[in-house]
Amino acid sequence: MIKNKLLISAFLVLVSGFCAKASGPDEGMWLPMYLKSLNEKDMKSHGLKLTADDIYNINKSSLKDAVVSLGGFCTGEIVSKEGLMLTNHHCGYDNIAQHSTVENNYLRDGFWAKTRADELPNPGLTASILVRMENVTDVVKATSKGGKLDELNMAMVIDSLEKAAMAGTQYRAEVKDFFQGNEFYLLVYEVFTDVRLVGAPPSSIGKFGGDTDNW
Repeated sequence: MIKNKLLISAFLVLVSGFCAKASGPDEGMWLPMYLKSLNEKDMKSHGLKLTADDIYNINKSSLKDAVVSLGGFCTGEIVSKEGLMLTNHHCGYDNIAQHSTVENNYLRDGFWAKTRADELPNPGLTASILVRMENVTDVVKATSKGGKLDELNMAMVIDSLEKAAMAGTQYRAEVKDFFQGNEFYLLVYEVFTDVRLVGAPPSSIGKFGGDTDNW
């Protein structure tokens, strides 16, 4: 897991996709903190070699530490100990465009940094990795009156939870509602602010097929 390394996080803009064949889908959204109690046995029966702790663990390195929220609008995955990250071409499209000029048309021709000095900074772009999540439903719903949530008190409680989670750390915290507002979870992230462009294929490859989101 990347620890206390706030200045060297990069993304490599590549086309990514996969095809998966399964015996049948299990519909739903499974929160990683509940995999051990709800889903591990079933996943093992379908051939999964990883344990639930390999996927989500707040006390040691796990798969969650390689999953990135890029700018809050895309996802990526860390593939090296130095913070190299892969994401979809459309996720980095605006950043590639910002660095492109008539002389260096990176959108058209692609870009590859040969050295660290060649990496291109992207001010304002962040990469966030989940540190932990916690069910705070009971705390938030304790603000309810007559079976209805008191929005003002709820906002104060949520603000208090977020501030407490961030106190004395460089983390960012937010409380989000899930399942149509029936449950609330505190999400704590480590945020990296130095995100650099180290590689991008030409748009003829990155946008191949004409689907902007490259699904």
